[in-house]
Amino acid sequence: MDKNEKDNPHQNNSFRTQLAALVTHQHFQFAIIAIIFLNGLIIVAETYLKGNALLLTLDKIIVWIFIVEMILKLVGLGVKRYFSSGWNLFDFSIVVASILFYSTPFVSILRLVRVMRLIRMIPAIPALRKIIDSLLKAVPALTGILGLTFLIFSIYAIIGTTFYHDVLPYEFFGSFHSSLFTLLQVVTFESWASQVARPVIQEIPAAWIYFVSFIIIGALVILNLVVAVILSYLNADEDAHRDEKLEQVLEENREVKKELAEIKQLLQNRS
Repeated sequence: MDKNEKDNPHQNNSFRTQLAALVTHQHFQFAIIAIIFLNGLIIVAETYLKGNALLLTLDKIIVWIFIVEMILKLVGLGVKRYFSSGWNLFDFSIVVASILFYSTPFVSILRLVRVMRLIRMIPAIPALRKIIDSLLKAVPALTGILGLTFLIFSIYAIIGTTFYHDVLPYEFFGSFHSSLFTLLQVVTFESWASQVARPVIQEIPAAWIYFVSFIIIGALVILNLVVAVILSYLNADEDAHRDEKLEQVLEENREVKKELAEIKQLLQNRS
């Protein structure tokens, strides 16, 4: 800290407070969202106009805008507060990677970093950030469902490899891993009837039990379980936010009541 900052600590704090208010202001966030959206349009345009000088210049300007935004947030929020947010840490990584790889000969890495900038749209839009936060919180609960899914897929893959490996070409049920991929095709309903189910049922009529049961368990039950878990965490966040707002209102009411009691006491003392 230099002499001026030591002599004027209140002025320095006021500047940081104003800067923090600026970077957290809604209009500032809207401007950053617009820049990220423009960055996406430039990336799309470059797929048609490769090496265009104007697009490259605009891309450089956007990189500098992101650098300025990062510096403003670091100064306004402070290093500790800035890096306490995982989304700010992600933004910092993207901006630093953009700087490091901008002049790199590894063109594919540079393109990947530029595309990754579009993900900055997530923390900039509260609704998207809320969904991703809920998904991350749901990961421990989803781990059990993923384990159950892998178990069911493995059982059906072994059954398919055992009974249907001679009915269809090798790439469908010829091995365990090919059977897993075929089951993934079935569970996503991608040409599962014409390419997989009907040819097998024509040779082995009882195979309909195999496919129908797998679709019911894999596509309907497990998918609904995943959706239910994610929705429960979304609702939990909404409930927590509502409780927080309610607690704020109650605290404000308590403060108002306390002030009214003090005013009443003062009036009684004067009278």
